[in-house]
Amino acid sequence: MLEVTCALIEHDKKILVCQRSEQMKMPLKWEFPGGKIEAGESKETCLKREIKEELGLTIEIIAALTPVLHHYPEFTIMLHPFRCRFIDGKLLLAEHAQAAWIPAFELKQYDWAEADIPIVKEYLAL
Repeated sequence: MLEVTCALIEHDKKILVCQRSEQMKMPLKWEFPGGKIEAGESKETCLKREIKEELGLTIEIIAALTPVLHHYPEFTIMLHPFRCRFIDGKLLLAEHAQAAWIPAFELKQYDWAEADIPIVKEYLAL
């Protein structure tokens, strides 16, 4: 099972969404950015590191949301979502096809990776 974190990064009343590249598993699906937890690493440390590496952004973690266990055909993922606040940096895409800052009410309009769908629903219910 993969242990993965993801960030719901808020800034100027918008939230950051990222589209997976064509080379990634689940190509062109939308997701909240994050990455795999390394051995001995806390979820929070992982998330800050991944967002800095993949997007060039510094974030502050606000709160944990409900983890999602999802079984894809090829693997199982435990996704640990966190509400976060943008602190600093210039958005750079190291792995994703594209990224966008959108108002929360537009979240349902995107073609999400399946594990992210419960997170979208929980976030909209906050």
